[in-house]
Amino acid sequence: MKRRDLIAGTMAAAALWQARTARAASTQGYPADRYSKAIVIDALSAPGGYHPDLPDDAPLTDGDVADARHSGLTAVNVTVNQVGNGPDRYEKTVSAIGLIEREIANHPDAFLKILRGGDLTAAKQSARLGLIYGAQDTSMLDGDLARLGVFHNLGLRIAQPTYNRRNLMGDGCLEEADGGLSRLGHEFIAEVNRLHILLDLSHAGRKVITEGIQASKAPMAITHTGCRALVDVPRNTDDTALKALADRGGVAGIYFMPFLRTGAQPHSDDVIRHLEHAVNVCGEDHVGLGTDGPVSGIELTDAYRAFQRKFVEDRVKAGIAAPGESPDILNLIPEYNSPRRFLRLADDLARRGWPAARIDKILGANFARLFGEVWG
Repeated sequence: MKRRDLIAGTMAAAALWQARTARAASTQGYPADRYSKAIVIDALSAPGGYHPDLPDDAPLTDGDVADARHSGLTAVNVTVNQVGNGPDRYEKTVSAIGLIEREIANHPDAFLKILRGGDLTAAKQSARLGLIYGAQDTSMLDGDLARLGVFHNLGLRIAQPTYNRRNLMGDGCLEEADGGLSRLGHEFIAEVNRLHILLDLSHAGRKVITEGIQASKAPMAITHTGCRALVDVPRNTDDTALKALADRGGVAGIYFMPFLRTGAQPHSDDVIRHLEHAVNVCGEDHVGLGTDGPVSGIELTDAYRAFQRKFVEDRVKAGIAAPGESPDILNLIPEYNSPRRFLRLADDLARRGWPAARIDKILGANFARLFGEVWG
């Protein structure tokens, strides 16, 4: 055999080996032991699940607490307010915080209240689920920004100026006028910055998102959204806003909601499609996860489907349902309907060829970085 033929054959064999190695690596998945060491954050969730026979203020069940432990989550952003405009929002928010504090007191070995970035490390090291208090509206302030300080003292660390409808701060995503931030809304953002609360622009109208990104002196988040370039509904965020958010150091969390697909039940491939698009627009340092669902899995019984139908019908009556919500489409991803949903997602991403370091960022490292920058 001539030398050049031997070299050519050796190079071809090496190329074939590299191709086979790459294919094998792409099917290996994401190691469970790596997941156990990762910072894993759901930027909108809460411990618990579907319990139709229990009152809304019932304590967490033993199963709920066990699911929180089993999930592998480091922290979740728990909504403490009742969304939308209405009476008694201040009192109801204080009451909701009291219920969460009760769970922390009842299960100090399972839950940890998160007040600063370093608390995420403490939660991880102690194998507890960190609870971050967040508000998905400002109706509980009744226009009084001094109340924001009260809630900050109670532990509030994430706050949205608006929900779907217009309020005193500005226009939500369902307002056709898209009037942007009010003067009070600009003052709200200044106070959020002063108190080192993370500004969350989820549910906001397009102009509120644009003006909020411009007005904030600190990086901000859209904790739970999808990509409007893929599914054109108001609850998803357009590429221009996603890029502007990333350029300011912010993070966008992709949710597990009906808005990931048009007119049909979303599945795992829809989550991945939105994640990949968001990473392409924002970069891998500015994308995370915010499921907008409970930590526990849900048994898909006829009773639960009836509950889902009534839930959406009630939202329609209240005027806060968004296009894409449907009584017949569940607010979950069937393939990820378990407490270990993020490990399953990480495994799916790894099998698509995502590097483990990028998956780590999506699972929670990006939000952890952002939280530490804003809260200290």
